[in-house]
Amino acid sequence: MNEKTHDIVIYGATSFVGQIITHYMAEEYGCDSLRWAIAGRSMAKLMDLKQSLWSSSKNLAVLTADANDLEALTTLCHSTQVILSTVGPYDLYGEPLVKACCQTGTDYCDLTGEMHWIKRMQEKYSEVAVKSGARIVHACGFDSIPSDCGVHFLQKHSAKKHGKPCSTINMGVKRISGGLSGGTIASMLNMTKQIIKDPLLRKELGNPYSCCPPDHGFTARQDNISVAYDEHAKSWLAPFMMAAINTRIVHRSNALSGKAYGEQFYYQEATLTGDSKAGEKRAKRMATGFKLFNLATAISPIRWLLERFILAKPGEGPSPEEQLNGEFDLRFRGQTEQGEVVKVKVTGDRDPGYGSTAKMISQAAMCLAFDIDQQTPGGFWTPATLLGDTLIERLQTHAGLTFEVLAD
Repeated sequence: MNEKTHDIVIYGATSFVGQIITHYMAEEYGCDSLRWAIAGRSMAKLMDLKQSLWSSSKNLAVLTADANDLEALTTLCHSTQVILSTVGPYDLYGEPLVKACCQTGTDYCDLTGEMHWIKRMQEKYSEVAVKSGARIVHACGFDSIPSDCGVHFLQKHSAKKHGKPCSTINMGVKRISGGLSGGTIASMLNMTKQIIKDPLLRKELGNPYSCCPPDHGFTARQDNISVAYDEHAKSWLAPFMMAAINTRIVHRSNALSGKAYGEQFYYQEATLTGDSKAGEKRAKRMATGFKLFNLATAISPIRWLLERFILAKPGEGPSPEEQLNGEFDLRFRGQTEQGEVVKVKVTGDRDPGYGSTAKMISQAAMCLAFDIDQQTPGGFWTPATLLGDTLIERLQTHAGLTFEVLAD
């Protein structure tokens, strides 16, 4: 096999989150000791991005390839060990690069939360990835590293302390601040359009085990939170926008790890709104707002108005100040079948969707490039099953995340 020129290539580097990733990588690792490159469609935009870095960026390689040009993407893959992709909506633009990675044995990570697309990629290319040795890891941002690795971290502690995993885990979002970028909104709206065109897709997306291997065998009923009160958390619960993504990644991790969490494992995510009447009202407002947004985006004329005049457009997103001042605090409560309890806290020090996500996926790519045994089989993995403890260590050392076991 030819020697790879690069360890990591950031594809879609000039996207909103791609620029944040590029600046983070330059600040964290420089452009001399690490063999990495930025890539995308426009050489002019890539050069502008390169020039926005400090003078040492003269050694940063700049590569071009169109997202629909399989031949150019294949050439790109041959040059690197790992591709980090930010090019979304992935349902519209992501498949050729996944195909190229699977065919060339190139490791890959991305930020997608488009579960229908993840399932389609698994169905089409799993055998190819296994044969070539390519390790494909979707959902390497706020969707779904904190949830997936948070559950992994909790279950490791439960096994150590109680000799068994927790059969039930509830995650509550205690605090979160930050904004959505136009790219994320575009992905959400594209998924809505796909559901309207294909009614069967709604049923698929309603299946909590949709991304598990076909022979997963899981039958435990999984709930979708609307408004409820949690006696353990002493808080009202409201829906969490990312729960439909994170829960499915966590269940896939359970399936891929040989049902390490149990065959009847239950996992739920919600937003904690407080114990008072005000908390109850906030939960009801959030649930109503969630329903109204879904309804509005499902109606074509209203969706057009939202896209045209209200919602952020691709390339737009939280300001640097908003990213810096953003944060998240997630609380996990696990319980074994015998009633033993484990509590874990996972926090991040930046806007979850962009400032923190940029650091998370960068460290996932570093894990793929430097920490994973090259004998590890190819295929479609999750962050917890492939990167696990090593990624958690990297996140705490380089990405401003904390993973902490709490006293019961």
